[in-house]
Amino acid sequence: MGDVLTIEAPGKVALVEEKLPEIPEGGFRVATTHSGVSAGTELTYVKGDNPYLNATFDRELGLFVPGTPSIEYPVRGIGYMQVGRVVETRTAAVREGALVAMAYGHRTAYVADPLADRFVELPADLDPLLGIYVAHMGPICANGLLHAAHDLYGPAARHLGDGVHGRRVVVVGAGVVGLLVACFAMHGGAAEVVVVDETPARLEVAAALGANVLAVADDPAVTLKRRWRHAPQDRGADVVFQCRGRARALALGLRLLRPQGTLVDLAFYTEGADEVRLGEEFHHNGLSVRCAQIGRVPRGLAHAWDRERLSHETIGLLREWGPLLRRHLVTDLVGFGEAPLFLGDLAARRRQSLQAVLCDEVQEEGG
Repeated sequence: MGDVLTIEAPGKVALVEEKLPEIPEGGFRVATTHSGVSAGTELTYVKGDNPYLNATFDRELGLFVPGTPSIEYPVRGIGYMQVGRVVETRTAAVREGALVAMAYGHRTAYVADPLADRFVELPADLDPLLGIYVAHMGPICANGLLHAAHDLYGPAARHLGDGVHGRRVVVVGAGVVGLLVACFAMHGGAAEVVVVDETPARLEVAAALGANVLAVADDPAVTLKRRWRHAPQDRGADVVFQCRGRARALALGLRLLRPQGTLVDLAFYTEGADEVRLGEEFHHNGLSVRCAQIGRVPRGLAHAWDRERLSHETIGLLREWGPLLRRHLVTDLVGFGEAPLFLGDLAARRRQSLQAVLCDEVQEEGG
């Protein structure tokens, strides 16, 4: 048996017991050690504004259309940042005792089939808590860098940092995605990385990670275009990574760019942007402005840049930036038993969190 986080209805979150299936031949079972909370995507289900809850997504056509919602309540097993310890295995693909990064939702245990479930074994020198980023969240952010590289070099892009190396970069939004993207850009050799946000506390985290920062209230477009000159009438950022799901953040990102610059958009606009409806086809179909949605890498690069390589790049980032990320990015460790109340408080804005991690209470208390 195990426990799974379930959203029964908007604003109603519970932890319920579920029976685990038998381990299939070639499968394995994990006990969850850490489960990262996405305060963006996951809370759209708690608040009830995820587009999948209100329309049918026709995957063949790539359109949201009226009809039975693609996802209905209760919603079980949301979440895509899990680390588990293999407690029983019937496969040579993974040994008992190994720590693996996966994306199976907020569960205390899970039975996996390597033919159906993707997993990444974590190296011994990596902080297990930071392993929450290896399977999915890190690749999401790395894919943003890959889109910038493709924008500059097309299918000839060879390195993740090709689109930022030696260039002036702005990251709009200092949530988890924005901060990881900023670290990837610094890791990739950007000439300068500036993080722009509305929240002073988040800018403090960005500065602690090594980025330069500007507050939205300081009109960063004017500030940076006065400072970043490429040629007459050519000023601004070479590339902007837009990481906040608000129309005003997208508008600001466009103002920050130099002429013919590129904005790589990693945001999820659940409220849309007036009639443009950025929360639907724009996000899920990966339209331009360069939408870096994790379901696709840039055209012509899929053969060389699969999810495994993006996870490998994430591990490389975490090896260098791990101590700073652990100290400044992870703000809350929450026991699974406290998770329903915690998510409800986040959705209702009774509590703020940058990166919350659900964990086994006994393990955390015992060190």
